[in-house]
Amino acid sequence: MDMLHGAIGGKLLRFSLPIAFTGVAEQLFNSADVLILGQFVGKDAMAAVGNDIPAISLLVLLLLGLSMGVNVIMAQHIGGRHEKRAEEAAHTAVIVALLMGAALFLCGEALTTVTMEILEVPPEVYDDAAIYWRIFLVALPFLALYNFEAAIFRSCGDSRTPLYSLIAASILNAVLDLAAVHLGLGLAGVVGATVVAYIVNALILWGLLAGGRVKIRLALGKLRLSAAELIRIVRIGLPAGAQGMVFALSNILIQAAINGLGADAMAASTPALTIEFNVYCFVNAFGQAVTTFIGINYGAGNIERCFAITRTAFKVGSVFMIALSLVAVLLAEPLLRFFSSDPAVIALGVIRIYYVTGLQFINGFLDIFSGTMRGYGFSLPPAIVTLVGVCGIRIAWLHTYFPAHPDFSSLMLNYPVSWLVTALLLGMVYSYYRREVLVPRRALHGG
Repeated sequence: MDMLHGAIGGKLLRFSLPIAFTGVAEQLFNSADVLILGQFVGKDAMAAVGNDIPAISLLVLLLLGLSMGVNVIMAQHIGGRHEKRAEEAAHTAVIVALLMGAALFLCGEALTTVTMEILEVPPEVYDDAAIYWRIFLVALPFLALYNFEAAIFRSCGDSRTPLYSLIAASILNAVLDLAAVHLGLGLAGVVGATVVAYIVNALILWGLLAGGRVKIRLALGKLRLSAAELIRIVRIGLPAGAQGMVFALSNILIQAAINGLGADAMAASTPALTIEFNVYCFVNAFGQAVTTFIGINYGAGNIERCFAITRTAFKVGSVFMIALSLVAVLLAEPLLRFFSSDPAVIALGVIRIYYVTGLQFINGFLDIFSGTMRGYGFSLPPAIVTLVGVCGIRIAWLHTYFPAHPDFSSLMLNYPVSWLVTALLLGMVYSYYRREVLVPRRALHGG
């Protein structure tokens, strides 16, 4: 896709949709686990997975954020026609992915007991939650590799290939999940099937990149760390990862509060959270697409087009995101029945969808602002604002409003309030940095 010329709206949408469906396919890994466990194993097993999802998201979002650093740096190099530096960045990214994935796996295994305590996992689901957590961690190096490989494809203008690979892996995961249940392997067999699918997914993209699917080609003999590219990747990727982790950390605190409301609230949040994550994939896709578009155009020096990209993202994204949120609200009950037939679980799940998924478009505005600033290379400011706006408000809410109104609805209201305040703050920060990009930045070209 030529991101440097022509109408923006159509291209932005065409580039965003494969990213969104890639996110949906990623969620299908967990969705398949939740669905099959809820239907064939039991409510406690489904609740155990729901307890682990916020902590797993913490690690996954860190890796995804680091991969955004790869996306930005490579897009800027490609926009500036620095192909050799883009190739160095790609090979550095592969090494970083494997090292980070392995480090998180080892730390996660060592901190399993601490993690379960932080999540305040109830005794009746503790063993299942610990088993799911320990086995899932094995997938992290391969999940990291996939996200970094997908970033390489997107920086080259190809957002479809990572989607096709993930669809194949998701189908494999669902088949293996059903086989595991049929063989009586229970929760351990289901999560083990997910690990196998992640491994296959990462290997598919590696084969395509090594085979020259895009202009940046990977080769084992060229795998080496470039200190300059590593610094650039970390400078942009680490704040982006931290921004994602802020959301996950606050969700862990909210999950602990949900656990205190009883088993029905826990079980209801699991399928509702799964639906919520799938909707968010479309919301977040516009932010990711904006990052790539602006990175390439900024690298090429097309500043006015960068501004036009952000404006277009808000216009196109707003219509799409609001429509999607409305559909989720209208279909809330039928969607929840796919996961559970328990009336109490469905009633509470509907509340979560109304308050959180139905207002998810506000979070989309936050992502577009963040994605815009990341594309220019300003990754730290949105991370700091998110820390203050999202994490700060949610912690304050849990210690003030929620104790005075200790019910499920008041807990869910926490989400849209924190999004709205943070989006307004990010809008003000973006206005400041918009003026900054008009100043030539020699660092962009390595000067």
